[in-house]
Amino acid sequence: MSKITVSTLNKMKAENNKITALTAYDASFAKLFHDNGVDVILVGDSLGMVLQGGDDTLGVTNQDIAYHTRCVRGGSRELFVIADMPFMSYSSVSDTCKNAAELMRAGANMVKLEGGEWLYDSIKSLTQQGIPVCGHLGLTPQSVHVFGGFKIQGREDDKAQKMIDDAKALEAAGAQLLVLECIPSALAKRITDAVTIPTIGIGAGNVTDGQILVMHDLVGISAGYIPKFSKNFLLETGNMPDAVKKYCTDVKSGAFPSAEHEFK
Repeated sequence: MSKITVSTLNKMKAENNKITALTAYDASFAKLFHDNGVDVILVGDSLGMVLQGGDDTLGVTNQDIAYHTRCVRGGSRELFVIADMPFMSYSSVSDTCKNAAELMRAGANMVKLEGGEWLYDSIKSLTQQGIPVCGHLGLTPQSVHVFGGFKIQGREDDKAQKMIDDAKALEAAGAQLLVLECIPSALAKRITDAVTIPTIGIGAGNVTDGQILVMHDLVGISAGYIPKFSKNFLLETGNMPDAVKKYCTDVKSGAFPSAEHEFK
């Protein structure tokens, strides 16, 4: 596999070649994913739940993400690695730049921030200083207490329009990738059509430019809860390498996610 860059992802969108992404937190899984067709790894603050056992992602620190980013980078030099910026690590422009720089030094190719138009100045500052940015709209887990739980977002007309406007604002600020989480597939299609940057869906139907899953959901070992949008590929294939290959094949073909995994 040749080294994947932002230009690679843009070309994939232009050619309707679906982007495959998974979360990872260590070198062994990064290498496994690299060897079996994954394009992008997210070092997600989901580690607060799947590794640390928390009820949400709010306890994760920038140091946690930096440590796991170094581990992931050690497993693959070619994969495109996105590092989550955790809760309250980007509350001001100066904090955003300082904490993002730490993640880039740890081996990230891009940092991801949750939120809409209010992030404009921070994203603009990051991109001006050479730090690529991925936005994240819809169900943004760091706002779980504002939402009153992990709930589908964007079903109301006004909130759907706000999300479209936010997506355009993030792109205008300089974001080069956009994650859409737990929104109706019709809204995901509207957003994907409204921006020129690639969109990566999780619980957003198969209309986005790519898909991402938490790796624990991919193999059915999430503690106590299996999201509607996930699928246990290990159950179907019987071993980890084939599970990853099957996931990538199904994303590329459009077979995953199917109608049973999307929200209306």
